[in-house]
Amino acid sequence: MGMLSEFKSFAMKGNVVDLAIGVVIGGAFGKIVNSLIEDVITPLLLQPALDASNLKNLAELTAFGSVKYGLFLSAVINFIIVAFVLFMIIKGMNAAKKKEEAAPAAPAGPSQEQLLSEIRDLLKK
Repeated sequence: MGMLSEFKSFAMKGNVVDLAIGVVIGGAFGKIVNSLIEDVITPLLLQPALDASNLKNLAELTAFGSVKYGLFLSAVINFIIVAFVLFMIIKGMNAAKKKEEAAPAAPAGPSQEQLLSEIRDLLKK
């Protein structure tokens, strides 16, 4: 029974749960990025180049008959978009953090020296 309770405490640690949530969200984010590339970026930016080469899909680009460099280009574009989106997210988070830090702190009370001098003056009276 000790091993089962040990596993339960391990599986329910915050880090493990956070990692699991990150993996699931990352998978969903990957699908969004793939859709962005295939459904938005490729038709808008690459369609003129694909039409000029009589292709319908970037994956159809080949060299020497069997080298599918179109798939490689698609993966590179995918990476660049993911990196840029993550950069923008982190940049936004850092800006929000700086605004939190830049917020003025509550005014500090009188210093210890000021309090002692007030007590001294009151005792003199």
